[in-house]
Amino acid sequence: MEILRVENLCKTYGKGEAEVQALKNVSFSLEKGEFAAVIGESGSGKSTLLNCIGALDTPTSGSIFIDGQNLFSMKEEKRTIYRRRNIGFIFQSFQLVSELNVEQNIVFPLLLDYREPDQKRVNEILDLLGLTERRKHLPSQLSGGQQQRVAIGRALITQPKLILADEPTGNLDSKNSQDVMDMLTTASRHYQQTILIITHNKNLTASVDRVFQVSDGVLTDLGGIANETLS
Repeated sequence: MEILRVENLCKTYGKGEAEVQALKNVSFSLEKGEFAAVIGESGSGKSTLLNCIGALDTPTSGSIFIDGQNLFSMKEEKRTIYRRRNIGFIFQSFQLVSELNVEQNIVFPLLLDYREPDQKRVNEILDLLGLTERRKHLPSQLSGGQQQRVAIGRALITQPKLILADEPTGNLDSKNSQDVMDMLTTASRHYQQTILIITHNKNLTASVDRVFQVSDGVLTDLGGIANETLS
């Protein structure tokens, strides 16, 4: 079952001599439950790609379909609601609410959408991420790795069609980085959750199903390959 389809996506910034083609005719798709990574150097266009897929930025041309819905054929208000209900985000900087505890941070997206949290699912996510004993802790009482686990839980709670993770290990040491990747892999398998991450760290792609590379705005599908092939 196809969850994400990107067709001939282009993004251009500036005009004339200042024009930059951040994305050049990017096309690919992801199936339900697929865990994929986009690698590339800084400035390669991978963040632009993620922002367009997440409807945080508007492409210059091309189409993005999530579960068959064309994101940019929607009016802005409808697209905002669709994004909130169908796309989960995990950011490098965690972006937790400092006044809320672990459990409150996880259910926060549901409350924003005026939905009642399913306590059974909340407990399951806390257990899956190893956070049950810390459910009442504030973010300031957690390590960086634990905070990123909370961010993963927050992305999972709405049961989104797609989770987008923007350099989710960028602020973590190597051990916590691997722990976070393991958690994302577990979430993908356990919930058949489709996940797309971007990273500049090729060493973290061993557990993903597919690897894409972006260079100068051009996307290449490297397939499901082992780390050593990327080095």
